[in-house]
Amino acid sequence: MKRSGTPARLAPTVLAASLALALPGVALANADLESKIANPKNWAMQAGDMFNQRYSKLKQINTGNVGKMQVAWTFSTGVLRGHEGSPLVIDGMMYLHTPFPNKVFAMDLDTQKIVWRYEPKQDPSVIAQMCCDTVYRGLAYAEGKIFLQQADSTLVALDAKTGKQIWSAVNGDPKLGAVNTNAPHVFGDKVLTGISGGEWGVRGFVAAYDINSGKLVWKAYSTGPDNEMLIDPDKTVTWTDGKMAPVGKDSSLKTWKGDQWKIGGGTTWGWYSYDKATNTVYYGTGNPSTWNPSQRPGDNKWSMTIMARDMNTGMAKWVYQMTPHDEWDFDGINEMILADIDVKGKPTKALVHFDRNGFGYTLDRVSGELLVAEKYDPKVNWATHVDMKTGRPQVVAKYSTGQNGPDVNTKGVCPAALGSKDQQPASFDPNTKLFYVPTNHVCMDYEPFEVSYVAGQPYVGATLSMFPTPDSHGGMGNFIAWDAGKGKIVQSKPEKFSVWSGALNTAGGLSCFGTLEGYLKCVDAKNINKELYKFKTPSGIIGNVFTYEHKGKQYIGVFSGIGGWAGIGMAAGLEKPTEGLGAVGGYRELADYTQLGGSLTIFALPN
Repeated sequence: MKRSGTPARLAPTVLAASLALALPGVALANADLESKIANPKNWAMQAGDMFNQRYSKLKQINTGNVGKMQVAWTFSTGVLRGHEGSPLVIDGMMYLHTPFPNKVFAMDLDTQKIVWRYEPKQDPSVIAQMCCDTVYRGLAYAEGKIFLQQADSTLVALDAKTGKQIWSAVNGDPKLGAVNTNAPHVFGDKVLTGISGGEWGVRGFVAAYDINSGKLVWKAYSTGPDNEMLIDPDKTVTWTDGKMAPVGKDSSLKTWKGDQWKIGGGTTWGWYSYDKATNTVYYGTGNPSTWNPSQRPGDNKWSMTIMARDMNTGMAKWVYQMTPHDEWDFDGINEMILADIDVKGKPTKALVHFDRNGFGYTLDRVSGELLVAEKYDPKVNWATHVDMKTGRPQVVAKYSTGQNGPDVNTKGVCPAALGSKDQQPASFDPNTKLFYVPTNHVCMDYEPFEVSYVAGQPYVGATLSMFPTPDSHGGMGNFIAWDAGKGKIVQSKPEKFSVWSGALNTAGGLSCFGTLEGYLKCVDAKNINKELYKFKTPSGIIGNVFTYEHKGKQYIGVFSGIGGWAGIGMAAGLEKPTEGLGAVGGYRELADYTQLGGSLTIFALPN
């Protein structure tokens, strides 16, 4: 008997949707978000798109007129800590975030009036559980919802029109050091988030929640048993002996001593990218815990790893460990940029990753094959090169911090623990086919010591001192243009301090970034040493440059607010050189150029 109101036959579109839901591996893209991304007037994701390219088709502001750009308006967030990430712009509304306490503002771009604000009530004790400032990297949007990942690990969905909470989900226990600084990312009908706390012995994972209900759909750990990592030992593959091969049973467990994997780190506080064609999400895992390598013998898989997973199920397709048995805190969480480029003369669906360890990697994003691995800072000295057959870096014994055991100070390691690049994202320009990379030019002394794990307490086990790379231009940073097909620096622009801002490229021929002193700079994408615009904002810039169009006018914007690892001394009032995991001494001079702040500066051409 047919029920009243129920059609006897499903409509073709409904039937297709039903079949797609039933078939694993079929991509169910979020149509609403895709349409918002397709409109270059918006800035609908933290990277502007799902490929993490940080490129805009807008070209009203270009190489010929950017020198005339002026401040259009500013906004104070009211929070004096490190401002990373960028606002979102969607159909005439701007959504801004702050570091802890993670305020959210919705602003009408017609009037710059705050339409609604949201300020979560979080236990301030979470601040002490955040290793490197109370930063937060931004919001996500889909289907009329704004997604906020709070520091205390709570993931929240807000109504984009009213700011009212729709649902919330607890993602970790901050009392154990499991906090959050990453931006959530929406792919299909799920919102992804990771976890921070590797310096507390937190075991890393990525979790996917249903965007409508907030229910956990899948959770994949970075270390441990295959079933908890969502690894199929026979189908998940990795690069070995010059080819892709199955990882085999217990691939992680075999590389840890006893049950150290339970407090093994591999946290996931960086960026995520997505390829709709293969329904694959990509991200990196962080350092193993503790920082004292002699306490955790083995490769410590799968920390320091590029992960490729099926977005529907979370099952790992392929993995590649960049820094086995990490001895330097070279977290692997930096963004994976997806681009179709020529690699050694062959058209390739590539994944490009600039790792903390100082190597720029190009992989086939479909198969996981390693194609290129070269230094993107020539001063990198901890390894001579990456063996392309094994995929392993060839470590220089002199700079191995674990070779002599604890309490031995290994001096002059380049790069420092904060890497040749940290989380500050690079950009890709489809016109020049080059990648534009904000980099650190910093080295360190690294002394491990014995440390015991105590739940909820720091589990670091090393003392660090940082300093500018010797025998160089005297500065602590470079902005570079990189050919990922060849693994070569094409151009390099030296900077006094690390370039800790995310880059932006546009169809107007520009590449823009911010500096720790607080300058927004725009250069010619074809000649990055040709500086076309420079403006000093109220505080140091660790935010990511973004752009949008409103009422026929293009705007470029950036957060300023010194903090993060490089600015932790100023942000947290630290003074001893080895505090802030070594950054305080290295960046002491910053205080002569900028002060704390928390503001958004928006630029445009004059009327």
